[in-house]
Amino acid sequence: MGLNRLDFAIIAVYLIGITLFGLRFRKRQRTLRDYFLAGRDIPWWAISLSIVAAETSTLTIISIPGLAYDTNLTFLQVVLGYVAGRFIISFVLLPHYFRGDLYTAYELIEKRFGPNLRSLTSGLFLLTRAAAEGVRVYAVSIVVSIALGTGEVASIAIITLLTLIYTFEGGLAAVIWTDVVQTAIYVFGTLLGIATIVHYVPGGWAHIHQIAVASGKLHTFDFTLSFWKPYTFWAGFVGGMFLTTAGHGTEQLFVQRLLAARSQRQSVTALLSSGAVILFQFGLFLMLGVMLFAYYMLPSAHFGKADRIYPTFIVTQMPHGIAGLLIAAILAAAMSNLSAALNSLSSSTILDLFLRLRPHTDERRRMVLSRFATVAWAIVLFSLALLSLHRAGHVVEVGLQIASISYGALLGVFLLGVLTRRATELGAAIGMLCGFAVEVYLWKFTSVPWTWWVAIGTLTTFAVGYPLSLLAQKIKSS
Repeated sequence: MGLNRLDFAIIAVYLIGITLFGLRFRKRQRTLRDYFLAGRDIPWWAISLSIVAAETSTLTIISIPGLAYDTNLTFLQVVLGYVAGRFIISFVLLPHYFRGDLYTAYELIEKRFGPNLRSLTSGLFLLTRAAAEGVRVYAVSIVVSIALGTGEVASIAIITLLTLIYTFEGGLAAVIWTDVVQTAIYVFGTLLGIATIVHYVPGGWAHIHQIAVASGKLHTFDFTLSFWKPYTFWAGFVGGMFLTTAGHGTEQLFVQRLLAARSQRQSVTALLSSGAVILFQFGLFLMLGVMLFAYYMLPSAHFGKADRIYPTFIVTQMPHGIAGLLIAAILAAAMSNLSAALNSLSSSTILDLFLRLRPHTDERRRMVLSRFATVAWAIVLFSLALLSLHRAGHVVEVGLQIASISYGALLGVFLLGVLTRRATELGAAIGMLCGFAVEVYLWKFTSVPWTWWVAIGTLTTFAVGYPLSLLAQKIKSS
């Protein structure tokens, strides 16, 4: 059926409207505290939705339904781990972040270990976040090229440019408040998509449920004692818990939002409430995939790859107007995730690296350089997205794999800092490099499921870093 003028008009109104809305916050950006922490005056519920938006990219919306289409609901076990990880962050890491006037996650590392390890951890964040975000930006091209018929390169360029405009001008305040709007749009769009599929399938939900049960699509928990399966309860729950503890607790992308809260209590409330929203949201995306299977009853190879199933359904089967709204909803997730990445990469670059070398730079020049860094990272992410065009597999798994390569090393260092008093900068640095090396080895040379990588990297970092610290102190004192 394809999109018509009404659909294109809805998409255009969304893209222009959200960009103009984000630009409303540009006059409030006078200091780095305004630009990178929104003046620490954001209510908890807005931060909660912004965390959800930062955690949800286009690859989540198109690839999670594709994953359920090919398999079942066992990915939900990973999401349960996402919820558990939030409790660990709330009681282990957040109290340390609110002791002092911190702007980035890696300032905590400097306070505990020293400036060199701060640079090392922030550098690792910049490297792996940029690589993972490149895959997320690439996922935009799948949707836009199907919907608008534009080439993949042009699709990536359009979304990157529009997101850059309001992120460049409005800073974190623009990012968070556009996230709130965009989250509402894509959740509403997903509910609308589910309702439409139920209407289209003869027999409605009863028939969909019958097909899903018969094909094993509603299978959720797998308690198999197998180390090599990625979505058993043990791998999924433990992997999801370590992944979220590392990502939300040590990565500037998420810590920046938590630091923008009015108080530690509001930060905890925002983080825990986001877990409930994430569980609901991933349940929606997975059920959408099950419903699409009941509708098509075709192998995913028929569509080229599973990630193309949901966008193809929207463009070819949805009524005009609704199709445009759903494409806009997917683009909303893309722009919210990209804006979060641009602002966090920029903040870590300026605060953790540049100002260490030029600490006496005046506030006006700091603001200019922060905006310049935002543009530079937009160019980097655009380039990395182009390199991701030919990646195989479900893009959501590719994105999670890339992020997992560094998460274990980062979490291990943070735990050495907050759980021990005797860990040293040298010991933690060597432990971190060992943890990172192990995760790279798991990625490139083994078939160990990605759900175990962060846990293994964290334990390696801790197991190497702490004894080395004790040994170094013993040698020094003897």
